[in-house]
Amino acid sequence: MSGQARGRTWDEFQVGELHTTAGRTVTESDVVAFAGLSGDFNPLHTDAEFARRSPFGERIAHGALILAMTTGLANQLGIFEGTTIALLQMTTKYTGAVRFGDTVRAELKVAEKKETKKDDRGVATFDVTVKNQKDEAVLEGQWVLLLRRKR
Repeated sequence: MSGQARGRTWDEFQVGELHTTAGRTVTESDVVAFAGLSGDFNPLHTDAEFARRSPFGERIAHGALILAMTTGLANQLGIFEGTTIALLQMTTKYTGAVRFGDTVRAELKVAEKKETKKDDRGVATFDVTVKNQKDEAVLEGQWVLLLRRKR
C-alpha cells in the first residue's frame, strides 16, 4: 500500500450507520462479459428465446454478477480502501431478478463490531441490501470484514 489509506478503520465505523452506493445500470454487455469470464452460459442469461418462455419472460442477469457489481459499488465508496485486511465471510440471498436495463445500488449497514485478540484489527459485520430502481430488494446478505484499527 502506498500513500495514505483512504478507508475507514474499524474504530471509525459505528453500529447502525448506513452507507449507500451510487447506482449502476446492468447492461447486456455486462451479462455477456460475465458469461464469458465465468463460463456460465445458462440460457436464462444468454438465450432470449429460452428466457422468453421462462417465468421471467426475458433474460436476466447472473446473481453472481450482481454480487460482484455490489463489491465494486461498495469499494467505490472508499470506506474500505487500504483498511480492509480480509473478507472473512459473505452470505447472499437472492430475492429478485435483475433484468437488463435495471439500475442497482447497495445499502451497507454496520450490524456488529467485535474486537479481536490483536489490538491492530477488529471484525465488522455489514448487512447488505441491493435494490433496483423501483426500490425493490434483489439481494440481501452479510459481509464480515477484518479491518485495521487506529494505532
